[in-house]
Parts: sequence; C-alpha cells; structure tokens
Amino acid sequence: MPHMRQMTMKNDSSVSEFFLMGLTDQPELQLPLFILFLVNYMVTVMGNLSLMNLICLNSNLHTPMYFFIFNLSFIDFCYSLVFTPKMLMSFVLEKNTISFRGCMTQLFFFLFFVNSESYVLTAMAYDRYVAICQPLLYKVVMSPKLCCLLIFGPYLMGLVSALFHTSFMIRLNFCDSNIINHYMCDIFPLLRLSCSNTYVNELVSSVVVGIAIILCCLIIFISYAMILFNIVHMSSGKGWSKALGTCGSHIITVSLFYGSGLLAYVKPSSAETVGQGKFFSVFYTFLVPMLNPLIYSLRNKDVKLAVKKTWKRLAN
Repeated sequence: MPHMRQMTMKNDSSVSEFFLMGLTDQPELQLPLFILFLVNYMVTVMGNLSLMNLICLNSNLHTPMYFFIFNLSFIDFCYSLVFTPKMLMSFVLEKNTISFRGCMTQLFFFLFFVNSESYVLTAMAYDRYVAICQPLLYKVVMSPKLCCLLIFGPYLMGLVSALFHTSFMIRLNFCDSNIINHYMCDIFPLLRLSCSNTYVNELVSSVVVGIAIILCCLIIFISYAMILFNIVHMSSGKGWSKALGTCGSHIITVSLFYGSGLLAYVKPSSAETVGQGKFFSVFYTFLVPMLNPLIYSLRNKDVKLAVKKTWKRLAN
C-alpha cells in the first residue's frame, strides 16, 4: 500500500506542461521586442534562404567552401524555426505554455542544430587550412566524398549529443514548479526545475559539452596555427591579403558563435546569473543565424558576383 500511495503521488505531481517566462516580464518592452525579433526572424529566414538559393543556382559557387556555407545556412535556417515562433508568442500571450513533450522536442532540435553548427564550423576550419596550405592539392584533398563525410560527421555528432541530453532529461521528474525562466526549453533552466537528483545530468552535460568544445576548439586552433605559419612564410603581400580574406569571414563567425555560447553557459549556476544567461543566449540563438549570411556575402567577391549574375538572369 505505501508503494501504491507513493506511485500515485508521483503521477499526480508530474508536470504535463511548462510556462515559458520569455525574455522579459516588463509590459512596456513587449511590443518593441516583438517587432525587433520579428524583423530579426524575417532577415534570418530571407538571408539564409537567399544564400542557399544563390549557391544552388550558380555553378561558380559549387566548391567545397560553399558546400559548407550552404550547410551552415541550412542549419541556421532550421535552428531559427525551433524557438523563434514560440518566443514571438511570449510577447503577445499572457501565458506562453508548452507541453512536456513539446518542450523535450524543442530541446532535442535546439541541441541537434547547435551542436551540428559547432562541428560544421570546425570542418570549415580544416577546409580553409587545405585551401591555404595545400592550394595545388585542394581539389584532390577536398574531394566530394571527403566533403560529404565532413558534413555527415557534424550531423551525426549533433544527433548523438541531442539524444544523449534529451534522453537524460526525460528521465527526470518535474514536480515543484513548471515555470521556465527562459524563452525556450534549454538544459540548465530545466535542470533548475527538476525535483530529481540532477547530478548525473550535470555530469553528462559537462562531459559531452566539454569534449565537444575542446575537440572543436583544438581542431580550429591547430588549423589556424598552420595557416598563420604558412602566411608568415609567404613572400608576397598579395598572398597575405588573399589568405586573410578567405579566413576572415570564418574567424568572425567562429568568434561570434563560441564567444556568445561561452558567455551564456560558462558561469556560476546561481539565480542572479539566469538573466545574464538569457541575455547572452540571444546572441547565439538570434544574432549569429542572422549575421552569418551577411558575413559570407558582404565580405565575399564570389558571392557578390553571383548576386549580379542572378539579378541579370532574373531581369532578363
């Protein structure tokens, strides 16, 4: 009987839905923020879709570098669909609810795309290393087969990481509170709500995220160390500028992505830092997906040329 009573209490106290607090609870900021993030969403969707179409329609962009940029834009496009519509609803609804299943689904896809993006950026660093350090062998080394493997790997790693985190999150009980102090279902805000022992989840999160960051940063660092070593030994100034030009966009993207991600997550898990975490997470969830297509188009001569060609084709 005690066992049956315990099971009943557990079932009665389980959470079936969550309330997302959103970015802010100040009424005077709701409308301006709604307009701001709606514009951001439209620019993100149009920018990434335009860049993907541009790469598909122009044969001069059918190279390994643009193959990776296409996948980066695809991830950013899907990534923004995961949480932006729900966040926009939080500005216009009094209570923005999400079911338990919906929350876990959002968490899964968020983790899948954010992890995939980190590994795609790592693959792009290797691509830049081959392009600058082994230019004559570039087409041989970066064969279609290797490019597909370098893209399949990030998606697979993203899937494994998302499954790991989500499966461990589903095992937890949520019974004390169902109010998530965030605009989306993220790992740490959910862990704060659980009435289960979250030690294993925190350990898994630390190990999986730690390995991913160390591995990605190490490959990117080694790639750029080799590139820098190669640039130093270049005799011509033209070679210097060309090498730096091809890496500039990637360096900016990596800095924005990892910089904002570290600011959002590498912090003490105390109540006063939750607001800071939400603020910094805006950068990598909203700003980075919007800026990526702009960075790779405004700084790139090939993309500008492709835009002109496509515009002339459409005009005629």
